[in-house]
Amino acid sequence: MKMLKKIAKEDNFLSLTGNLVIAFLGISGFALLTRSLSLEVFGEWVLFITGGSFVEMFRFGITNTGLIRFLSGADEMSRAKLIGSNALIGLGATILIAVLLVFFNTVFNDSISNSGYHLFFKWYPLLAFLNLPWNNALVVLQADRRYDKILIVKSINSGLFFLVILVNFFFFKMDLNQLVIALLIINGFTSLLTIILGWDGTKLIAKATSETNKTLLDFGKYTTFTLIGTNLLRSADTLIISLSPMGNAAVALYSIPLKLTELQQIPLRSFVATAFPKMSKASVQGKITEVRELFYSYSGALTYLFVFMSLFTFVFAEFLVFLLSGEQYLKVDPVTGFNVVDIVRVFSIYGLLLPIDRMTGIGLDSINKPNINAIKVFVMVAANVIGDFIAIFIFKSLILVAVASILFTIIGIWMGMYFLDKELSLSYKEIFSSGITFYKNIFHKITNNRYSTKF
Repeated sequence: MKMLKKIAKEDNFLSLTGNLVIAFLGISGFALLTRSLSLEVFGEWVLFITGGSFVEMFRFGITNTGLIRFLSGADEMSRAKLIGSNALIGLGATILIAVLLVFFNTVFNDSISNSGYHLFFKWYPLLAFLNLPWNNALVVLQADRRYDKILIVKSINSGLFFLVILVNFFFFKMDLNQLVIALLIINGFTSLLTIILGWDGTKLIAKATSETNKTLLDFGKYTTFTLIGTNLLRSADTLIISLSPMGNAAVALYSIPLKLTELQQIPLRSFVATAFPKMSKASVQGKITEVRELFYSYSGALTYLFVFMSLFTFVFAEFLVFLLSGEQYLKVDPVTGFNVVDIVRVFSIYGLLLPIDRMTGIGLDSINKPNINAIKVFVMVAANVIGDFIAIFIFKSLILVAVASILFTIIGIWMGMYFLDKELSLSYKEIFSSGITFYKNIFHKITNNRYSTKF
């Protein structure tokens, strides 16, 4: 019993639990929407979410990574200034983005109204303000490694919207505008709660100084690009498909394997959320050996885990597609001619590469080399976009779009390891041996043997 309580309080467990809960709600909501909306309308919803996710990478990328790094080991006075600067810069970025979107929607109203992005331009400027406080709270809580509170915030926001989707599926038939309005109300409620609890940092805006603003912005000019690039690696496929003759139907079909890929990334996001603060703190304290050991442990353990997850996804691709979207998506789509199951299997291979690629990026940011990480992501985005255009406009193939994801990730792993090796003197062999050691330690812990690890 004591062992279970200890595990339940452990950072990685709390982070993973939080992401599992949110993923369950997200996947379940996604499955209900695919069954309650037509293919074209569902495609519009996907574009609304994709557009919002992309813009939020810019809004929060400016300060979030820098705040986590610099809060590690900061004293109380510096802490208040940094959190205040994060809230101030986030507010400024939100105002700028909202003004630009309203301007473009006004000037190009006819074109936007007839496109799949009309929901995004209409509603996102308001959503940006309503979800700002609770998103600020998440980054402060991550820096403090308060994964229990992160779980509370995410569960409230995602849980309430899932209830809306569930009730709509059984009792109502809301249109997309009504669904978005419900999303706005829920985000506003979640933000209000974090403000009342004092988790978001809004009350500390007056504490912001030009020095802390500059500190976050100097670091953020690279991490912003990195996060935008990272989002593009996920959303460029959808954006380019939406601009092609394939249209919203192909967007909706491609979103299904993308959503299943998110399942593979649950443990990755969870452990990265705990790895970055630890590696950053060790780096700030000059403990390069500890940074290297943490990199080996996380990369190795996640790689072995992803081998089993990818194998499961490949073998049970048909069942997973059925579970997520229904029987109608198991066969070749008569309109587009694409098979969702085949794309899922290609993405299962892509999943094998994610841990080391992601950890090299985290490693570069943690040792204060965000500029190098930005270069790495830029090359990956360029490779992805070129691959997508060739796959979509020359071969007209969604499967080749997925294959392009494998190719750009291989490029990213090579670049990340090359640059990180210059700072940490890395060995590929140690990644895999450390992964085995991690699981041996887990076994010893379960069997009450002596356990000691920094993971």
